[in-house]
Amino acid sequence: MGFCFWVCFVFLSCSFSFVSSQAANATTIEGAVFIDGKAPIGTIDEDFVCATLDWWPPEKCDYGTCSWGLAGLLNLDLSKNIFLNAVKAFSPLKIRLGGTLQDKVMYGTVDNQQPCTSFVKNTSEMFGFTQGCLPMNRWDELNSFFQKAGAKVIFGLNALAGRTIDSNGEAVGAWNYTNAESFIRYTVGKNYTIHGWELGNELCGSGVGTRVSANQYAADTAALHGVVQNVYKNVDLKPLIIAPGGFYDSDWFKEYINKTTKSFDVVTHHIYNLGPGVDDHLVEKILDPSVLDGESGTFSGLHNIIKSSLTSAVAWVGEAGGAYNSGHNLVTNAFVFSFWYLDQLGMAAKYDTKTYCRQSLVGGNYGLLNTTNFEPNPDYYSALLWHRLMGRNVLSTSFAGSEKIRSYTHCAKQSKGITLLLINLDNSTTVQAKLVFNSTMTLRHKHRSRTSHHKHKIHRTTVIKLPKGTDAKIRREEYHLTAKDGNLQSQTVLLNGNILSVNSSGIIPPLEPLRINSAKPIVVAPLSIVFTHMPDVTVAACKVQP
Repeated sequence: MGFCFWVCFVFLSCSFSFVSSQAANATTIEGAVFIDGKAPIGTIDEDFVCATLDWWPPEKCDYGTCSWGLAGLLNLDLSKNIFLNAVKAFSPLKIRLGGTLQDKVMYGTVDNQQPCTSFVKNTSEMFGFTQGCLPMNRWDELNSFFQKAGAKVIFGLNALAGRTIDSNGEAVGAWNYTNAESFIRYTVGKNYTIHGWELGNELCGSGVGTRVSANQYAADTAALHGVVQNVYKNVDLKPLIIAPGGFYDSDWFKEYINKTTKSFDVVTHHIYNLGPGVDDHLVEKILDPSVLDGESGTFSGLHNIIKSSLTSAVAWVGEAGGAYNSGHNLVTNAFVFSFWYLDQLGMAAKYDTKTYCRQSLVGGNYGLLNTTNFEPNPDYYSALLWHRLMGRNVLSTSFAGSEKIRSYTHCAKQSKGITLLLINLDNSTTVQAKLVFNSTMTLRHKHRSRTSHHKHKIHRTTVIKLPKGTDAKIRREEYHLTAKDGNLQSQTVLLNGNILSVNSSGIIPPLEPLRINSAKPIVVAPLSIVFTHMPDVTVAACKVQP
């Protein structure tokens, strides 16, 4: 008990052409990835990757730039094949419908007495727009698309209905759920499957625009729970109850969670830790390990509140665009943003966050897809690789050798092995990484003379020596992401040196790995990202059912 078994891979020189060409003009250092394979430190949902769709109309502008176009839920063109294919590639993708204007949306059900009209720009109104309305025929169109695309829908409900805004900026009174209940009944009557109903957007803590007290929000969440239980009483598959969808405030969240133990399933928070989209220093922030590390306090704080409470609710990131007010063109929709985004996914998972919703799927300057033509931006491919490679169990991982390397390991999604993610924030240093494990591990390989698998268990400090004639058989798969022409602000990403792009039919390209002899080092070029799938390295943590 307590004794650690350290196992090292000793790596030989590397010669494969892609990485060599990337690293030609760089300093090369050696480093070690320490992976604890004894037990998982967290688990994520199978469909951890989530993206948002927002309500913003074309007139939404920030700093003189109007970046939303026809990406809002009332305007989005649902007929484009490329859009359908982009969502279907995840099979499934969670999509959260919501955002700032959701708390000004009415639903055009038969008992709604008001005319069902769109948002109108009005700078004297909160959030700069009048109340808007979702017509039921548009809701039908959206659901038709989601069903075809295989999406899992999370719908953000208007939590300000029935309240008045006090002179101190607080929303007072109980939530009037009459219109929301009518909308939920319509949805159930149409047999539309909703994965979760979320109450409110950024009304917790000090709020954005206005705020609701934790005590009142707990009562309102209980009301939503009651409505859902009633409407879904004859439906086998019950949706999740999700709240509060706002910025983490430890005191507010602690009170809310402690008063809502039985009535909700998911506690959501939002992340815009890079500041305003207009900031000229976003690239430097994204590449600064101390800035990236700054968000860990939010993840650990919420994780600890949940653990110390009686709730069975789990944590999600319900919306994260990095830089608020629609992001920054050629930064939050360019290759450089994958450093922030993938690091966020890795960090969130490490703290047992179950789902991470990216702002946005399309819209603003931080869409996974281009707002105009739905062409994937670099982060789309980063998200898809994560979704396909990173399994549910999260392993404790650290890196020694450079503070500019970010490292995350999960059990593999499509094998019994592991997948390692290495992010190199350094602009001039190539890293050759060896792996160090502190648990009993198994190396699987095939002898040329036999077809059966042979396993070598290692129980002490030792060098893995591959039996003669077998080293060519033991392979790992690597996915190297780099920017076109080395330009971090490019919107074109290379996978293993090849441009990723959709074809004329709007088909998402295959994401093919390099197959590397496992005796060679993992080489991480400057300002690059590498996913490494090692199907033949199995650890105890990956035998644990999530």
